[in-house]
Amino acid sequence: MRNYSEIKVSRDGERCTISFDRTEALNAITPTMLEELNAAATAASDDDSIRFVVLTGEGRSFSAGVDLKALGERKLVNGKVGDILDLPARRLTSTLSSMPKITIARVNGFCFTGALELAISCDLFVVASNAKLGDTHAKFGLRPTWGLSQRLPELVGLAKARELSFTARMFSGDEAAQWGLATEAVELENLDSRIDDLIEEMSANSSESFIAYKALYAASSQLGLEAGLEFEGITDYEFSDTEERLKGFR
Repeated sequence: MRNYSEIKVSRDGERCTISFDRTEALNAITPTMLEELNAAATAASDDDSIRFVVLTGEGRSFSAGVDLKALGERKLVNGKVGDILDLPARRLTSTLSSMPKITIARVNGFCFTGALELAISCDLFVVASNAKLGDTHAKFGLRPTWGLSQRLPELVGLAKARELSFTARMFSGDEAAQWGLATEAVELENLDSRIDDLIEEMSANSSESFIAYKALYAASSQLGLEAGLEFEGITDYEFSDTEERLKGFR
């Protein structure tokens, strides 16, 4: 396994955990971190023995968002943090949302702006009740470039997305779950056990079904109802385990 400087990667059976690891900076995101995250996510995606990928942060923070100090004297143009971050970040969100694994954001603490964009690109989002989250682009004269403007309204509705982005206010993990932004909020001390339970529940099910669902749900958000229904009806996926799973019922 590759050695990393700003993330940690661990393996437990069918689960791969990828952790931001810059605790001295609340796991703030740098170009190096994004390069390492992409390498780890791609390796997990290509590993047939891995079925679940958990994205989380070391210490008391998921991630505080982009480390603007790491950009040095680089001038930000048109409210963008620049291709040095935007290109690898968009590649990462694409991998997390489309890889043939279930991706789970384990949000244990602070989760702001770019980090929120990474979290909502995962399939599931389990958050500590007292975690602090927020979209702070407007506070710093920035705009989203990693997918938040498309994913956030889909999750919470356009009116709530506007309110959260325009005010740039902090909100709790409990609120995130109430609005549908997060899958579930639990007390921090129960976060790991809840993710363990979810993975145990899912592990008995078909990975081939997971792949089909991920593609079909993506089509739902991209195509609208009528085109999505047509896509569902005409699109085929390869399944090799159906007969084995049904044999006890025949």
